[in-house]
Amino acid sequence: MNAVKPTLIIRQYNHLTPYEDRFVEMKTYTEQRDENSPDELWILQHPDVLTQGQAGKPEHILVQSNIPVVQSDRGGQVTWHGPGQMVAYFMFDLNRLGWNVRTLVSYAENLMIELLKKYGIEAYAKADAPGVYVNDRKIGSLGFKIRKGRSYHGLALNIDCDLFGFHTINPCGYAGLEMVRIQDLVQDYPKFENLCVDIIDTLKNSGYFKDVTVKQL
Repeated sequence: MNAVKPTLIIRQYNHLTPYEDRFVEMKTYTEQRDENSPDELWILQHPDVLTQGQAGKPEHILVQSNIPVVQSDRGGQVTWHGPGQMVAYFMFDLNRLGWNVRTLVSYAENLMIELLKKYGIEAYAKADAPGVYVNDRKIGSLGFKIRKGRSYHGLALNIDCDLFGFHTINPCGYAGLEMVRIQDLVQDYPKFENLCVDIIDTLKNSGYFKDVTVKQL
């Protein structure tokens, strides 16, 4: 375990919040933070948006629609965010935690796998295709940016979203990749608010942080 455990601030947004606003804010926080700044995790939902990764190829957008496309600086190709999908952004100081990029990716994948297991869904990660899958269908995506040993961006877990946005693209650059939602797999499925509680409890009990503060926004 780490010699110095950081403080964690969790922001839970209980309303749709624009991707571009949060992107600018988390990038600014990461650039301006120092060795004493707390780590932060933001849990939220965005209005409909396609986000293109730093090396994203425009040909992975298959159908032109009224969904806005935003250029991002995370890794990976194009993906969709929107209502009914839980997004969690990790602003973690990896050096302070004693993590590398692989540790972060595995932590985010395992977090989704454990959340899904609680509701009877057996999910798994793939070594060659980051994210979380159920029977070869993708239920959780992730993409990070690391700057000076500090992370931002994060994961997206499909709860009960409309899948139309995914049908306009090659999700994460994989042609023909089928997406799935918790709603498709569990009859009495958890909602966004339930999963927020689950994530907060998991982080409070993780042992990585000396203090966890939750802000409802």
